Amino acid sequence: MRQIAIILFALLVGTAAQSPTTNRTIQGRVTDAADGQPIAGVTVIIKGSSTGTITDIDGLYAISVPSDKNFLTFSFIGYETQEVEIKNQNTIHVNLHMDSSQLEECVVIGYGTAKSRLFNSRTKKAMAAPMYFSDREANIQHNTEDYDAIEENIFHMAQNKPLSTFSIDVDAASYSNMRRFINNGQKPPKDAVRIEEMINYFNYDYAEPIGSDPFSVNTEISTAPWNEQHQLVHIGLQGKNIPTDDLPASNLVFLLDVSGSMSDPNKLPLLKSGFKLLVQQLRPQDRVAIVVYAGAAGVVLPSTPGDDKETIIRALDNLEAGGSTAGGAGINLAYKIAQDHYKEHGNNRIILATDGDFNVGESSDAGMQRLIEQKREEGVFLTVLGFGMGNYKDAKMETLADKGNGNYAYIDNILEAKKVLVNEFGGTLFTIAKDVKIQVEFNPAKVQAYRLIGYENRALADEDFNNDKKDAGELGAGHTVTALYEIIPVGIKSEFSPVDQLKYQTVETTPAAQQTDELMTVKLRYKAPKGNKSLLIEHPLLDHAISWEQNSDNFRWSASVAAFGMILRDSEFKGGATSQQVLSWAKASKGKDENGYRSEFINLVKSYHLMVM
Repeated sequence: MRQIAIILFALLVGTAAQSPTTNRTIQGRVTDAADGQPIAGVTVIIKGSSTGTITDIDGLYAISVPSDKNFLTFSFIGYETQEVEIKNQNTIHVNLHMDSSQLEECVVIGYGTAKSRLFNSRTKKAMAAPMYFSDREANIQHNTEDYDAIEENIFHMAQNKPLSTFSIDVDAASYSNMRRFINNGQKPPKDAVRIEEMINYFNYDYAEPIGSDPFSVNTEISTAPWNEQHQLVHIGLQGKNIPTDDLPASNLVFLLDVSGSMSDPNKLPLLKSGFKLLVQQLRPQDRVAIVVYAGAAGVVLPSTPGDDKETIIRALDNLEAGGSTAGGAGINLAYKIAQDHYKEHGNNRIILATDGDFNVGESSDAGMQRLIEQKREEGVFLTVLGFGMGNYKDAKMETLADKGNGNYAYIDNILEAKKVLVNEFGGTLFTIAKDVKIQVEFNPAKVQAYRLIGYENRALADEDFNNDKKDAGELGAGHTVTALYEIIPVGIKSEFSPVDQLKYQTVETTPAAQQTDELMTVKLRYKAPKGNKSLLIEHPLLDHAISWEQNSDNFRWSASVAAFGMILRDSEFKGGATSQQVLSWAKASKGKDENGYRSEFINLVKSYHLMVM
């Protein structure tokens, strides 16, 4: 009898061992132990497995855990890793403590000067978001950051040059890069400040487009706040919003730099956290492949359905940095995979993430530009995301994105990754209009001189406006584009009146120009994403200026940001603008601020004001 009992017990144990494990969902919130603020981007891993997730913008997470697993591990740069026993809990809230080893005295990169300060890996200046920094990069002698020189737009006489032509720009890399400098206690280099990208970092409350055009045109005019003798014209485009579920299927290739220069915490670790946020947005009809490059290029994930998130995230988690930078080989391989899985009516796009340090292989700008231009004509676009500091190659990455019919963003913290890859998912990845050009004709009977604020590297020849072979900027779903012109009205004496009257010829103004109320006419050309022939929109602006106080938040906010950009550049056109005035203007025009981006700008201006006092 005892022998039978032993046999039955052995059978029961064997049966239990063969029974499948069950899963349960554990959820909770991760916060900072010091102040209780939520921490976005914390990696939550089931101990003993490669399964994990990351916390969202509110510090929340949810993960499915097999019944035979007993511990969760919570880790984030700048904090002590914490291991928590699950027991019988379904809700686990975790407070992470700062890692004291992340607080160190370091020399901050300076342009002309160096400054020593205590750096905290998570600064509240960035809306309680982590700011990543490495003391290995804080060495002035080894700083090789690269920016194209900007020769600021000047005033032009409307009689002699009545046309102003430029390509739109929805990039916002300059703003987040500028923020990185100020948060590190530095003035950004002048050539790192592209005012149009600062203005276009923010969304504006423009009217939605109606009819067949993919965007609306909105204009306003008032006094220029930094020079009351001058006027300011605001032009805003609003791209059509498309619900995510209605967007075409995506064929994406993540092209990720895993070279040795990407080893710092604000590069590959941040990149991985950011791309995990993007993966959560993917749908079953989307596909993703991952190509990496270091000393050579290789495929670490073949094209995979978007709903197989665990496989995609596992591939990201396994990435490590090391080796040189075969950027040219990586781009070639990425384009090949994109072509192999091309979706005829879908969004075919490579997302390049790098610090821009291409130093092995086809590394010349000219060679890469030709390849990228060829592939954009075949329907594969290129988005570029920049990471890191010290050897950051801004000029090269902006060029690649421009040539690839894509946008360019700089990711300095996890909240910026969420903004670009989650909040602006449609605009970042889905083009609704390409080769968008703006041409403004000024009425010389009313406008003595004008100046386009920013867009220096987007200027076009006047004849390029009607040339459909000339490349221009792209507009994504839901994106806004804003441009500002500073105007000297006829009859106003200004130090910026550019040229004397002509001696040997006269330029006649027509009676019609004298009689009309039109200040200017805004013309736009654009193509459908797959189209080759442009369409024309015309929008006259009447000379009906209203007071600064009565103008919209859109107008006053964009003017505040532009003024701050001119202050950072120490522009000769900044007039009487000061950081204290910018603070006042921005606070009064903040309006709706659902994501806190405008509040963050106000805090940045405060930080700058204190820094230069």
